[in-house]
Amino acid sequence: MSDSLNASEAPRSGPAEPVSPHLPGVSVRHSRAKGEPRFPDGPRADPAGSHFERRIRSFQPRRSRVTAGQADALQRLWPKWGLDIDGQQVIDPAELFGNDAPVVLEIGFGMGEATAQMAAGDPGTNILAVDVHTPGQGNLLNLAEQNALSNVRVANGDAIILLREMLRPDSLDGLRVYFPDPWPKKRHHKRRLIQPEFLTLAATRLKPGATLHCATDWEPYAEQMLEVLGAHPDFENTQADGGFAPRPGFRPLTRFEGQGLDKGHVVNDLLFRRVPSRNP
Repeated sequence: MSDSLNASEAPRSGPAEPVSPHLPGVSVRHSRAKGEPRFPDGPRADPAGSHFERRIRSFQPRRSRVTAGQADALQRLWPKWGLDIDGQQVIDPAELFGNDAPVVLEIGFGMGEATAQMAAGDPGTNILAVDVHTPGQGNLLNLAEQNALSNVRVANGDAIILLREMLRPDSLDGLRVYFPDPWPKKRHHKRRLIQPEFLTLAATRLKPGATLHCATDWEPYAEQMLEVLGAHPDFENTQADGGFAPRPGFRPLTRFEGQGLDKGHVVNDLLFRRVPSRNP
Protein backbone atom coordinates (compact mmCIF):
# COMPACT_ATOMS: atom_id res chain seq x y z
CA MET A 1 0.00 0.00 0.00
CA SER A 2 1.79 3.10 -1.20
CA ASP A 3 0.70 6.69 -0.88
CA SER A 4 3.94 8.57 -1.47
CA LEU A 5 4.30 12.22 -2.37
CA ASN A 6 4.62 13.20 -6.01
CA ALA A 7 6.24 16.53 -5.27
CA SER A 8 8.96 17.74 -7.60
CA GLU A 9 12.29 18.34 -5.92
CA ALA A 10 14.50 21.30 -6.87
CA PRO A 11 18.15 21.53 -5.76
CA ARG A 12 18.55 23.68 -2.68
CA SER A 13 21.70 25.39 -1.47
CA GLY A 14 20.46 25.64 2.11
CA PRO A 15 17.85 24.29 4.49
CA ALA A 16 14.31 24.15 3.13
CA GLU A 17 11.85 26.66 4.50
CA PRO A 18 9.06 24.81 6.32
CA VAL A 19 5.53 25.25 5.04
CA SER A 20 3.27 26.73 7.68
CA PRO A 21 0.95 24.03 9.02
CA HIS A 22 -1.83 26.57 9.38
CA LEU A 23 -2.27 27.62 5.73
CA PRO A 24 -5.37 25.81 4.44
CA GLY A 25 -5.14 24.41 0.95
CA VAL A 26 -1.32 24.55 0.79
CA SER A 27 0.20 21.28 -0.37
CA VAL A 28 3.02 19.74 1.61
CA ARG A 29 6.27 19.65 -0.37
CA HIS A 30 9.42 18.38 1.26
CA SER A 31 12.23 15.96 0.54
CA ARG A 32 12.55 12.73 2.48
CA ALA A 33 15.45 10.37 2.76
CA LYS A 34 14.86 6.88 1.39
CA GLY A 35 12.95 4.84 3.95
CA GLU A 36 11.96 7.85 6.00
CA PRO A 37 8.27 7.70 6.96
CA ARG A 38 6.03 10.29 5.40
CA PHE A 39 4.55 11.27 8.76
CA PRO A 40 6.81 10.06 11.60
CA ASP A 41 4.00 10.26 14.15
CA GLY A 42 1.18 9.56 11.70
CA PRO A 43 -0.29 6.63 9.72
CA ARG A 44 2.10 4.05 8.32
CA ALA A 45 2.29 3.38 4.59
CA ASP A 46 1.52 -0.36 4.89
CA PRO A 47 0.67 -1.21 8.50
CA ALA A 48 -0.02 -4.91 7.93
CA GLY A 49 3.14 -5.36 5.86
CA SER A 50 3.76 -8.93 4.75
CA HIS A 51 2.06 -10.54 7.75
CA PHE A 52 -1.01 -11.47 5.71
CA GLU A 53 -1.70 -12.89 2.28
CA ARG A 54 -1.93 -10.44 -0.61
CA ARG A 55 -5.53 -11.23 -1.50
CA ILE A 56 -7.59 -9.45 -4.14
CA ARG A 57 -8.38 -6.10 -2.62
CA SER A 58 -11.55 -4.07 -2.96
CA PHE A 59 -9.76 -0.75 -2.58
CA GLN A 60 -7.12 1.11 -4.54
CA PRO A 61 -4.94 3.63 -2.68
CA ARG A 62 -5.01 7.03 -4.36
CA ARG A 63 -1.94 9.22 -4.70
CA SER A 64 -2.74 12.83 -3.96
CA ARG A 65 -1.10 15.68 -2.14
CA VAL A 66 -1.70 16.41 1.49
CA THR A 67 -2.34 20.00 2.49
CA ALA A 68 -0.35 21.59 5.29
CA GLY A 69 -3.41 21.54 7.55
CA GLN A 70 -4.02 17.85 6.90
CA ALA A 71 -0.36 17.03 7.51
CA ASP A 72 -0.41 18.98 10.76
CA ALA A 73 -3.50 17.07 11.91
CA LEU A 74 -1.90 13.73 11.02
CA GLN A 75 1.22 14.57 13.00
CA ARG A 76 -0.54 15.96 16.06
CA LEU A 77 -3.72 13.91 16.29
CA TRP A 78 -2.82 10.47 14.93
CA PRO A 79 -1.21 9.31 18.21
CA LYS A 80 -4.43 10.30 19.99
CA TRP A 81 -7.21 9.35 17.55
CA GLY A 82 -5.52 7.21 14.90
CA LEU A 83 -5.15 3.45 14.53
CA ASP A 84 -2.93 1.52 12.13
CA ILE A 85 -4.49 -1.75 11.00
CA ASP A 86 -1.52 -4.06 11.53
CA GLY A 87 -3.46 -7.20 12.41
CA GLN A 88 -1.21 -7.74 15.43
CA GLN A 89 -3.57 -6.69 18.22
CA VAL A 90 -7.18 -7.17 19.27
CA ILE A 91 -8.98 -3.90 19.86
CA ASP A 92 -10.95 -3.17 23.00
CA PRO A 93 -13.51 -0.58 21.80
CA ALA A 94 -14.07 0.70 25.34
CA GLU A 95 -10.36 1.37 25.69
CA LEU A 96 -10.09 2.85 22.19
CA PHE A 97 -12.91 5.36 22.76
CA GLY A 98 -12.73 5.68 26.52
CA ASN A 99 -16.36 4.65 27.04
CA ASP A 100 -18.85 1.81 26.53
CA ALA A 101 -21.01 3.55 23.92
CA PRO A 102 -22.18 1.61 20.83
CA VAL A 103 -19.59 1.33 18.05
CA VAL A 104 -20.30 1.64 14.33
CA LEU A 105 -17.65 0.74 11.76
CA GLU A 106 -17.56 2.89 8.61
CA ILE A 107 -15.56 1.53 5.68
CA GLY A 108 -14.41 4.18 3.23
CA PHE A 109 -15.13 7.74 4.36
CA GLY A 110 -13.53 9.80 1.59
CA MET A 111 -12.72 13.26 2.94
CA GLY A 112 -14.70 12.61 6.12
CA GLU A 113 -17.32 15.37 5.91
CA ALA A 114 -20.27 12.98 6.18
CA THR A 115 -18.59 11.04 8.97
CA ALA A 116 -18.07 14.20 10.97
CA GLN A 117 -21.69 15.25 10.46
CA MET A 118 -22.98 11.87 11.62
CA ALA A 119 -20.68 11.92 14.65
CA ALA A 120 -21.90 15.40 15.58
CA GLY A 121 -25.54 14.40 15.13
CA ASP A 122 -25.21 11.28 17.30
CA PRO A 123 -22.60 11.91 20.01
CA GLY A 124 -23.75 8.80 21.89
CA THR A 125 -22.44 6.53 19.13
CA ASN A 126 -18.75 5.92 18.50
CA ILE A 127 -17.58 5.78 14.87
CA LEU A 128 -14.52 3.79 13.86
CA ALA A 129 -13.83 5.13 10.35
CA VAL A 130 -11.50 3.21 8.01
CA ASP A 131 -9.83 4.45 4.84
CA VAL A 132 -6.46 4.39 3.06
CA HIS A 133 -6.65 7.91 1.61
CA THR A 134 -4.13 9.98 3.56
CA PRO A 135 -5.59 13.44 2.76
CA GLY A 136 -9.01 12.19 3.89
CA GLN A 137 -7.56 10.83 7.12
CA GLY A 138 -5.99 14.20 7.86
CA ASN A 139 -9.17 16.05 6.92
CA LEU A 140 -11.35 13.92 9.20
CA LEU A 141 -8.94 14.38 12.10
CA ASN A 142 -9.09 18.13 11.48
CA LEU A 143 -12.89 18.08 11.47
CA ALA A 144 -12.99 15.99 14.64
CA GLU A 145 -10.76 18.46 16.45
CA GLN A 146 -12.54 21.57 15.15
CA ASN A 147 -15.94 20.21 16.18
CA ALA A 148 -14.82 18.54 19.42
CA LEU A 149 -15.90 15.10 18.18
CA SER A 150 -14.53 12.74 20.79
CA ASN A 151 -16.57 9.86 19.30
CA VAL A 152 -14.46 9.48 16.12
CA ARG A 153 -11.41 7.29 15.62
CA VAL A 154 -9.61 7.03 12.26
CA ALA A 155 -8.18 3.68 11.14
CA ASN A 156 -5.63 3.27 8.36
CA GLY A 157 -5.40 0.10 6.30
CA ASP A 158 -7.35 -2.91 5.13
CA ALA A 159 -10.83 -3.20 6.65
CA ILE A 160 -10.82 -6.97 6.06
CA ILE A 161 -7.78 -7.39 8.30
CA LEU A 162 -9.44 -5.14 10.88
CA LEU A 163 -12.59 -7.27 10.90
CA ARG A 164 -10.85 -10.63 10.78
CA GLU A 165 -7.87 -10.08 13.08
CA MET A 166 -8.56 -7.09 15.33
CA LEU A 167 -12.25 -7.08 16.27
CA ARG A 168 -13.93 -9.55 18.59
CA PRO A 169 -17.17 -11.33 17.68
CA ASP A 170 -20.33 -9.31 18.35
CA SER A 171 -18.31 -6.14 18.96
CA LEU A 172 -20.04 -3.85 16.44
CA ASP A 173 -23.44 -2.17 16.68
CA GLY A 174 -23.48 -1.20 13.02
CA LEU A 175 -21.57 -1.22 9.75
CA ARG A 176 -21.66 1.51 7.07
CA VAL A 177 -20.36 1.19 3.53
CA TYR A 178 -21.13 4.36 1.60
CA PHE A 179 -20.26 4.71 -2.08
CA PRO A 180 -17.64 1.95 -2.31
CA ASP A 181 -15.65 1.63 -5.51
CA PRO A 182 -18.11 0.07 -8.01
CA TRP A 183 -15.37 -1.54 -10.11
CA PRO A 184 -17.61 -1.19 -13.18
CA LYS A 185 -15.64 -3.41 -15.58
CA LYS A 186 -16.89 -6.98 -15.53
CA ARG A 187 -13.40 -8.42 -15.05
CA HIS A 188 -13.07 -6.32 -11.88
CA HIS A 189 -16.37 -7.32 -10.27
CA LYS A 190 -14.44 -9.77 -8.08
CA ARG A 191 -12.92 -6.71 -6.37
CA ARG A 192 -16.26 -5.37 -5.17
CA LEU A 193 -16.48 -5.32 -1.39
CA ILE A 194 -20.07 -6.52 -0.95
CA GLN A 195 -19.62 -10.22 -1.64
CA PRO A 196 -20.89 -13.32 0.26
CA GLU A 197 -17.49 -13.92 1.88
CA PHE A 198 -17.30 -10.37 3.20
CA LEU A 199 -20.84 -10.54 4.57
CA THR A 200 -20.10 -13.80 6.37
CA LEU A 201 -17.09 -12.21 8.05
CA ALA A 202 -18.95 -9.00 8.88
CA ALA A 203 -21.84 -10.96 10.38
CA THR A 204 -19.53 -12.52 12.96
CA ARG A 205 -18.50 -9.08 14.20
CA LEU A 206 -21.96 -7.52 14.21
CA LYS A 207 -24.25 -7.97 17.17
CA PRO A 208 -27.63 -9.58 16.45
CA GLY A 209 -29.97 -6.78 15.43
CA ALA A 210 -27.14 -4.53 14.25
CA THR A 211 -27.67 -2.69 10.96
CA LEU A 212 -25.60 -2.97 7.81
CA HIS A 213 -26.17 0.18 5.77
CA CYS A 214 -24.87 0.45 2.21
CA ALA A 215 -25.32 3.24 -0.33
CA THR A 216 -24.20 3.53 -3.94
CA ASP A 217 -24.89 5.66 -7.00
CA TRP A 218 -23.91 2.87 -9.37
CA GLU A 219 -27.17 1.10 -10.17
CA PRO A 220 -25.71 -2.24 -11.38
CA TYR A 221 -23.74 -2.47 -8.14
CA ALA A 222 -26.85 -1.59 -6.13
CA GLU A 223 -28.72 -4.45 -7.79
CA GLN A 224 -25.86 -6.84 -7.03
CA MET A 225 -25.75 -5.66 -3.40
CA LEU A 226 -29.48 -6.25 -3.06
CA GLU A 227 -29.18 -9.72 -4.55
CA VAL A 228 -26.19 -10.77 -2.45
CA LEU A 229 -27.56 -9.36 0.81
CA GLY A 230 -31.03 -10.77 0.17
CA ALA A 231 -29.60 -14.25 -0.31
CA HIS A 232 -27.33 -14.21 2.74
CA PRO A 233 -28.69 -16.19 5.71
CA ASP A 234 -27.18 -13.83 8.32
CA PHE A 235 -29.03 -10.71 7.12
CA GLU A 236 -32.61 -9.65 6.55
CA ASN A 237 -33.92 -6.65 4.68
CA THR A 238 -35.51 -3.99 6.88
CA GLN A 239 -37.85 -3.10 4.01
CA ALA A 240 -41.05 -5.12 3.92
CA ASP A 241 -41.07 -5.17 0.12
CA GLY A 242 -37.53 -6.54 0.01
CA GLY A 243 -36.22 -3.56 -1.94
CA PHE A 244 -34.14 -0.46 -1.45
CA ALA A 245 -34.63 1.85 1.51
CA PRO A 246 -35.26 5.61 1.53
CA ARG A 247 -32.18 7.58 2.51
CA PRO A 248 -32.32 7.75 6.33
CA GLY A 249 -32.09 11.18 7.85
CA PHE A 250 -28.85 10.40 9.69
CA ARG A 251 -26.94 9.86 6.43
CA PRO A 252 -25.96 13.32 5.17
CA LEU A 253 -26.33 14.32 1.56
CA THR A 254 -22.69 14.78 0.64
CA ARG A 255 -21.28 17.14 -1.97
CA PHE A 256 -20.21 14.14 -4.05
CA GLU A 257 -23.70 12.69 -3.88
CA GLY A 258 -25.29 16.02 -4.74
CA GLN A 259 -23.13 16.33 -7.83
CA GLY A 260 -24.19 12.85 -8.89
CA LEU A 261 -27.86 13.64 -8.39
CA ASP A 262 -27.45 16.79 -10.48
CA LYS A 263 -26.13 14.57 -13.28
CA GLY A 264 -29.15 12.28 -13.03
CA HIS A 265 -27.52 9.51 -11.00
CA VAL A 266 -29.81 7.38 -8.85
CA VAL A 267 -28.60 6.75 -5.30
CA ASN A 268 -29.81 3.58 -3.60
CA ASP A 269 -29.65 2.83 0.12
CA LEU A 270 -29.76 -0.69 1.50
CA LEU A 271 -30.59 -1.28 5.16
CA PHE A 272 -30.20 -4.85 6.36
CA ARG A 273 -30.33 -6.27 9.87
CA ARG A 274 -28.05 -8.91 11.34
CA VAL A 275 -30.24 -11.82 12.34
CA PRO A 276 -29.44 -14.10 15.32
CA SER A 277 -27.41 -17.18 14.51
CA ARG A 278 -29.52 -20.10 13.39
CA ASN A 279 -26.98 -22.63 14.59
CA PRO A 280 -28.29 -24.83 17.45
